[in-house]
Amino acid sequence: MSGESATRISAGEAFTAEDIAAAVEAGTRASDDVAKYAMRLGDDSLILAQRLGWWISRAPELEEDVALGNIALDLIGHARSFLTYAAGAWDKTEDDLAYFRAEAEFRSAHIVEQPNGDFARTIARQLVVSYFQYELYSRLVDSTDETLAAVAAKAIKEVAYHRDHSAQWVLRLALGTEESRRRMVDGLTLVWPYVEELFVDDELIDQLEGVAVRPSALREPFDALIGEVLAEAELEVPDVPGSIGGGRQGRHSEHLGYVLAEMQVLAREHPGASW
Repeated sequence: MSGESATRISAGEAFTAEDIAAAVEAGTRASDDVAKYAMRLGDDSLILAQRLGWWISRAPELEEDVALGNIALDLIGHARSFLTYAAGAWDKTEDDLAYFRAEAEFRSAHIVEQPNGDFARTIARQLVVSYFQYELYSRLVDSTDETLAAVAAKAIKEVAYHRDHSAQWVLRLALGTEESRRRMVDGLTLVWPYVEELFVDDELIDQLEGVAVRPSALREPFDALIGEVLAEAELEVPDVPGSIGGGRQGRHSEHLGYVLAEMQVLAREHPGASW
């Protein structure tokens, strides 16, 4: 490695998109497979951030406008770092990957593109994703790829808050009124079919032993920790069939196209513009 940013990444100190862009410029570039893996992680965070941003001015209380907005900003930060690293492998930018890819080129899991629904459904989705990401990043910090490890080291500190925020709301809703409990149960039931896809291994993961985190290895600790939250909330894991998935291969639900249309319209209408 060369350059100040590359040195900082090696020391586990660099984790912003700007740091990574500078390191890429200095010669720290991901392989094609590593870039594909980083793009998966970035896409998950980017699409979920878009979903959560919708709640600003719509959340049930002002404090939640701020909380969900801040969580969305954290996720955008994670997405920028992962997508900047991925883009460098293909002589592109983070904006190229965020704004100028077609729907089938995104590699996000189905769960992050699902509609917000009511507040309880959003919290159910956030519970699943934040607990999954916490387990993922807690292992990715040991990746042999120093850039991925550095991004994970920063992200895990923020995801710890995301995890606590969602768990507290599950308890509050489930143990609140009869109506809030009903909505929390319904939210979990609607979200749970999309959980299984998060833990599926595939050929890319097999090719990145030591670099990527094997999703299937996260299922047991995820189930145990989620089980503790649900038990405290006097809830059960929904008994529902899983969805067919396919987001990692570019096969998405009908919902992603609408998210991208809103997210990408300005950049596509004014390509190259800056402000």
